[in-house]
Amino acid sequence: MEIFLIKAAQLILSLSILIVLHEAGHMIPAKLFKTRVEKFYLFFDPWFSLFKFKKGDTEYGIGWIPLGGYVKIAGMVDESMDKEQLKQPPQPWEFRSKPAWQRLIIMVGGVFVNLVLGFFIYIMVLWTWGEQYLPTQSLKHGVHVELENFSQPNLFQEGDRIITVGNQTPQTLGDVVSSIIIGGERKVKVERDGALLDISIPDSTAKAILSNGKSPVFSPRYFAVVDTVVKKSPAMKGGLQKGDSIVGVNDFYSPYFTLVSKEIKKYPGKEIQLHVHRNGEPKTLTLTPSDKGIIGFSTFINNQLELETKEYSFLAAIPAGINKGYRTLSGYVQSLKLLFTKEGASQLGGFGAIGGMFPSVWDWQSFWMLTALLSIILAFMNILPIPALDGGHVVFLLYEMVTGKVPSEKVLTYAQIVGMILLLTLLLFANGMDVIRAFR
Repeated sequence: MEIFLIKAAQLILSLSILIVLHEAGHMIPAKLFKTRVEKFYLFFDPWFSLFKFKKGDTEYGIGWIPLGGYVKIAGMVDESMDKEQLKQPPQPWEFRSKPAWQRLIIMVGGVFVNLVLGFFIYIMVLWTWGEQYLPTQSLKHGVHVELENFSQPNLFQEGDRIITVGNQTPQTLGDVVSSIIIGGERKVKVERDGALLDISIPDSTAKAILSNGKSPVFSPRYFAVVDTVVKKSPAMKGGLQKGDSIVGVNDFYSPYFTLVSKEIKKYPGKEIQLHVHRNGEPKTLTLTPSDKGIIGFSTFINNQLELETKEYSFLAAIPAGINKGYRTLSGYVQSLKLLFTKEGASQLGGFGAIGGMFPSVWDWQSFWMLTALLSIILAFMNILPIPALDGGHVVFLLYEMVTGKVPSEKVLTYAQIVGMILLLTLLLFANGMDVIRAFR
């Protein structure tokens, strides 16, 4: 429960920041152009609100349905569907009375703010914490391959060191997967037992990676050297000590943590023989894993994996942050094509999936990195030419500016209704997938 609350709190705070700033991106230019803003709300408030106050012509408040937020601008066809106001003659302070170029600025304001915010957060994160990553070239023991149908003699094997994907040298294991799934690369060069091998990945295998949904597909291999033994755990009861090197389970022998851990999980609630080296001497311990196949220990990792940290001055962080933001946006846009595949659609998620991205402990660096990612995603999604989104309004405004003809209120109203139905359907589908995965 504690982990759930920590993740939920991070999700709510992150979305609140993004929603408030997005809606402020609409409200500020609206007020600059002397357009009346009637409401400014975080979350939706049908029937009642949790908190509200009025300043000038604008009512500010917090709704009780945490699915977004909105600004209600006078004289605009929006999600409020306030038709009565539109039946009255246009007033100078209304949205519909303003020049098309002003209305366009008001509509793209939210997207602009989210895009700039994402880039700004990346800049500040790089300046404050730098960038820490695990280079693929430093994985002395190669990689562990998670998918069974991906680990084959003609594909990847345990211990492979990944050299290139396509014509590029991947910086991290995440880059390897994104190049295969999003970039469509199918040629990978690996080092295996001292020899270089070329691997051709079939499309069916790439789809299997996507549909599997597990993360990560690859993970670094490191020795199962005990760092901490959990109190009252099966490991402590069985006599496991700090500094022990685990080398096998029953008749299975391997010094690597990922393989040892997977083998232990095969024996939930059953007695096992754990083979270790202690001070250079072999020992065999008898213990019984928990019902979840866990014995309760952590390993030394930092002295085995050579993490690199790149630090930035404030001036150096600016182009680096902008570049990171651009790569994030580009990668996300490219990944959208996966939604039109069966495997990609099955991985679509809602608030549960987004919340699951946040760490189980409060970590500000991770929080801001995920907030930057969500801000860029929100910017792109809102500019899509879908009625009810900012991009849908922009399309009608561009049509008006090019043709000189104003779409009728009837057209705008029906477009808004269709857009809201589409968005609601997508929302239900995405969150429904979260529920299905939870039950599975």
